[in-house]
Amino acid sequence: MTNKEILFRIYAVIRPYQSRLFIAMVAMVLVAGLTGSQAYLVKDLLDKIFMEKNVFFLNVLPLIIVLIFFLKSSFYYTYYFLLEKVGQSVIRDLRTAVFEHIHRQPLSFFHDMPTGTLISRIMSDITLMQQAVSNALVGTLRDFFQVIILLGVVFHMNWKLAMFSFIILPIAGYPIVKFGRIFRKLSTKTQEETAHLTNILYETITGNRIVKAFGREEYEGRRFRDQIGTLFAVIIQDARFRSMQHPLMEFIGGVAIALIIWFGGNEVIHGGATPGTFFAFLTALIAAYEPVKGVSRINSVIQQGMAAATRVFALLDITPAIADKTGAIPLPPFKETIEFRDVTFRYNEEEPVLRRIKLTVPAGQALAIVGPSGGGKTTLTNLIPRFLDLEVGAILIDGNDIRDVTLQSLRSQIAMVTQQTILFNDTVRNNIAYGDLECSEEDLIRAAEAAHALDFIRNLPQGFDTVIGEGGARLSGGERQRVSIARAILKNAPILILDEATSALDTESEREVQKALENLMKGKTTFVIAHRLSTIINADRIIVVKDGAIVEEGTHEELLALGQEYELLYNMQYR
Repeated sequence: MTNKEILFRIYAVIRPYQSRLFIAMVAMVLVAGLTGSQAYLVKDLLDKIFMEKNVFFLNVLPLIIVLIFFLKSSFYYTYYFLLEKVGQSVIRDLRTAVFEHIHRQPLSFFHDMPTGTLISRIMSDITLMQQAVSNALVGTLRDFFQVIILLGVVFHMNWKLAMFSFIILPIAGYPIVKFGRIFRKLSTKTQEETAHLTNILYETITGNRIVKAFGREEYEGRRFRDQIGTLFAVIIQDARFRSMQHPLMEFIGGVAIALIIWFGGNEVIHGGATPGTFFAFLTALIAAYEPVKGVSRINSVIQQGMAAATRVFALLDITPAIADKTGAIPLPPFKETIEFRDVTFRYNEEEPVLRRIKLTVPAGQALAIVGPSGGGKTTLTNLIPRFLDLEVGAILIDGNDIRDVTLQSLRSQIAMVTQQTILFNDTVRNNIAYGDLECSEEDLIRAAEAAHALDFIRNLPQGFDTVIGEGGARLSGGERQRVSIARAILKNAPILILDEATSALDTESEREVQKALENLMKGKTTFVIAHRLSTIINADRIIVVKDGAIVEEGTHEELLALGQEYELLYNMQYR
């Protein structure tokens, strides 16, 4: 992505606030103009007051200086506050846009993109963009206007001396361009290493039980030290160049001032200029050089922001692989059948995970899916809510191809309970109400009761208003699962997917959860994936999936009578 493309896209983000930016830029120009007038007043200060002893100027000039500083301060406040507001508005909009864009991506996106990297993009990269927009880029505009106006003052006073500026500015500009390329590369490297560090932090903090269980505290500490050492080396390299840039600009400025003093002093000595003109000229030129040095100081910030913008826009450019097709219609309420019609599915270029699946599930039926690990059971159910998308075959709900209906209307009719219980660091109330944000208190209690969760919830310190910690850490495994079942009960969707919902529980917890699941399954079309065959013996129908194909189908008794794959699975567990 070129600088021009990045700037155009940044402008598109800023465009809603262009009226504020315009006011800020007008205020910037006025600040620059008043800075130029301050330099010009040095001529009258020296020539009229100190050389000519003019009393009128002695009385008037201090008042003019006070007025100029008052106006300059007012305009400075105006543009600085407006730019800060625009910058914070941009960071808010971008973070929201990236967050929403991420949640439009399919499951495969999260398999390929580490969590730490996504967090780094939303937090760190967008903050760097905001600094570049509200401070660096806008500061450069302000400095540009100030240089132009001050150079105008310089040419007005002595065009011969002013020609020095055409020698100084290109020489001063070379380090800015040269260092800019270095800062861009180092910023990209810094953010990549920061993302790796965030990944290690996220993995070790969320997986702290495994770290402790395997005694890997020292190993993880060493891994963290190595990564932070790599990041430290990049940051120090960046600091070395930033530290080098400023002294170099100071030296170039010192040489320029020495030449101007020599040349300007000759002009004054030979009567070509007054002392006031010379010192006003010198003041204006020094004031003009300050913004040039300022550009060099914020150059690294600009390059960091541009590099961060490249990564953020690259993320926003990822087109969701699963989205509503043009002309998608809402799915009518489910009433009759769900049909898998010759469904074949593969991940990327791998061997097919599912092969020519033909399956019809009537409304209200409880279908159990069993089979060896890796056979394609979870993939089969993930296709129904379009967490994955089909390339071969079709899935129809009441005759409607799920690819022809809107995702929102499809997923609103599906509830899920999985082995990995996902709960939020919030109250029990809000975790259950996630199934229906508009629910009443009575509906909430009814769902908790049906999930066999009401008793333990009422025994919590604040009942439904108890915050349960990250991932529901303050609850037991069975309690977490029953909260997730209450959430699904509250959603009251006609299609239910249970993916190993009891496999991680002990016998006592499983018994409680099984009662809750029976209440949840009443009147629902249910897909049950289970390794424990005891949980699906009473299912209306059982299918055995092996190597991506349905190899057996029937009730528990019918499949045992066949004496094949299902009996083998049954014997492995019970005999």
